This record gives sequence, C-alpha cells and structure tokens, in this order.
Amino acid sequence: MTAVPDPVEGIPTRPVDTDYYGLHELLSDEDRELVQRVRSFVQDDLLPVINGYWERAEFPQALLPALAKTGVAGTTVRGYGAPGLNSLQTGLVTMELSRGDGSFNTINALQSGLVMGTLDRYGNEEQKQRWLPSLARLDKLGAFGLTEPQHGSDSVRLETSARRSGDGYLLSGAKRWIGLGHIADVVIIWARDEADGKVRGFVVEKTDGRYPDGFQASPILGKIGKRAIPQADIQLHDVFVPHDNLLAGTRSFRDVSTVLSATRSLVAWEALGHATAAYEIAARYALTRHQFGKPIASFQLIQHKLAKMLGDLTSMQLLCFRAAALQDSGRYRNAQASLLKMHVCDRARDLCREARDMLGGNGLLLENDVARHLTDMEVVHTYEGTDSIQSLIVGRDITGIAAFA
Repeated sequence: MTAVPDPVEGIPTRPVDTDYYGLHELLSDEDRELVQRVRSFVQDDLLPVINGYWERAEFPQALLPALAKTGVAGTTVRGYGAPGLNSLQTGLVTMELSRGDGSFNTINALQSGLVMGTLDRYGNEEQKQRWLPSLARLDKLGAFGLTEPQHGSDSVRLETSARRSGDGYLLSGAKRWIGLGHIADVVIIWARDEADGKVRGFVVEKTDGRYPDGFQASPILGKIGKRAIPQADIQLHDVFVPHDNLLAGTRSFRDVSTVLSATRSLVAWEALGHATAAYEIAARYALTRHQFGKPIASFQLIQHKLAKMLGDLTSMQLLCFRAAALQDSGRYRNAQASLLKMHVCDRARDLCREARDMLGGNGLLLENDVARHLTDMEVVHTYEGTDSIQSLIVGRDITGIAAFA
C-alpha cells in the first residue's frame, strides 16, 4: 500500500501475507473479481493522489467518475442501477476502499449504506425511481442528517422538529457532523413529528443547485482525520419539505436503528481495511529500514510486534467474515453488530498506533501513509456508536440490565 524502497542486498522484499488463515479461499470467483476491480481503482486512481486531497482537506470530486465505473455504488440495494451485493461482498468493498483511504470509503459508505439504503428501505416506489438511479451513478450525492450538536450517543432524543404546514412540513433544528451536508444534492433529515412525537425521515433536496430557504450548512474545519470528506453543521429554520419528500415508511427511531445496525458492521470492515494497510506498511518497512547495521526486522522486539499485529488482524478478519455470514442468513442481532464494531475498531486503532510507532519519525510523514490511517481510525473509533456505547449494548445483552443513563 506504500512505496517500497529498493531491497537491501541480501534482504528480499516479498509480498506481505495478510490472509494467514486462507479466508480468501472461501470467496467465489465473483467475489474475487469484485475485490480486484476495487483494488485496481485504489491502486491506479486513488492512492497516487489521495494524500494531496487529505492534506488540503479537499473533497476528491474528480475521482467520482472512476469510482462509478467500478459499479459498487449502492452496494446492497437491488435494481435502480445499484449492484445488489450481499453482506460479504459489501464488506470486501469497504475493506478494499479503506485499505486505500478512509475518507473515500466514507464517501461510498455514506452514499450507498446510509442514504441509498434508507431510501431503498423506507421510500415508496416513486421516491426510489426519483432518487436512487442518479445516486447509483454518482451523478448526485447524498447526506444523512441524524446527529445533533447536543445529541450524539443519545441521538434517540433528537430535537429537530417537523410541523405540518399546508401540503408539507416545516423542519426546524440543527444537525452536526453531517458528511457532505453542505454539498449533497439529497439530504435525509431525521426529525420529530410535532403531531405525535414520532421520528420520521424527510428528504431535503436542491433545486437548480440551491437548498430550500432556511437551510444553512457550513463545513466543519480543523479536523485531524477523515480530512478528504467534509462534515457540515446544518441549521434548519422552517425549511419547507413537500409531503412527497416524507419517507412514509419511517415511523419511529427504531427505523434509524435498523439502518445503523446494518452499517455498523461496515464500520468494522473499514477498521479492518485501515489495520490491513498499517500492517502491510509496517511489515515492509521492517525489512528495508536498517539500524545498528541490520534490518530492524531481524530484532526480536520487531518480530514480536509483527506477530501480535498479525494475530489481531486475523481475529478481525474472522469476526468480519462470520458477521457477514450471519447477516446474509438473517441471524444477525444488534448486540452482535455492537460487539463487532467495538472489538474490531479497538484492535484496529491499536494496530495502527503500533505500525506508526514502528516507523519512528518516518511514521509522521504523510508520504508513508500510516499516519493517515491512524488519524482516520481515531474517527472510525468514534462514529456510529462509540466504544463505550457499544459495550453498554453488549453488556445489556449479557446481563439483561440496561446501564444507560
């Protein structure tokens, strides 16, 4: 995943084995072709330029046509130009994109899972025909407006309101940390219906390149991770949304939870991608970096670190593959999704830290990629449910006692 220096005499540079237990033997020819298609995009289009976008905190709009050619946008959505992938295939796409860059994976995950997934699950046929094909082609971009300034982990208490007005609704409130929230063509806003207190989904869309009156969005600046995908603060001041833009299938916060449970697994696959890249970088570096007259790979301490890293990486792979199988067989529970996200993200963050440390001062340089994966993992560890919240969900499942405040 990173440029490898010329091998030092007597120390060959060899491929890094990140599939120690042969899990790719379980893949079908279709799965392998999909992996290769995404990997080619990452190697040929993404990696040569992503560090510049990341450093400038610039959205890589120019890469969207190449991503569209891979045919993965929409992932699990069937029809409407989307590929209808299964859970394992979607996970593999997520891992391969993240192995290249976390920001770009988030662009696809947001577009495919949160936005298109919500529209496919809760939209009526007219709404699906109206929005899904253009989102699948990446002609239009979507955003998912759930988190609020005062409600992150307790987003169930969201305060954004929806009030009936004529043939539509007026939305008022605020959203924060909304990926692409200031540039997306279609923004799903979750709000509480004042008539019955139920949480519903509403689609705010641009007309002639402009948001409706009262919709104000601005990018959040100064992030240390996921710098190539902008997040936005959104203010809603009586934003009118026609009744046709209400997702009629949404009737409670449980509908939000259903979407997040499906995408939570993909956060773990993303963490696996970052961990895989970091391990590859560290293993290759250990063979080419010399100290005290020999490669650092010859030191017991480094070999111990690499062995522990590979063990963690393998455990992450096994959990992700098993979770995908449970998902596709309809036996996947919310608590299992929480355990997956909690464990894999925790191990991946530690692995990225270890890899950065192994590179010493060189690990601080963006050109060596590992710092980008590390700081992106800090973001992944937090979003779609922090480590603490996931542990409480699992704890409730273990004990039958809810420890939430």
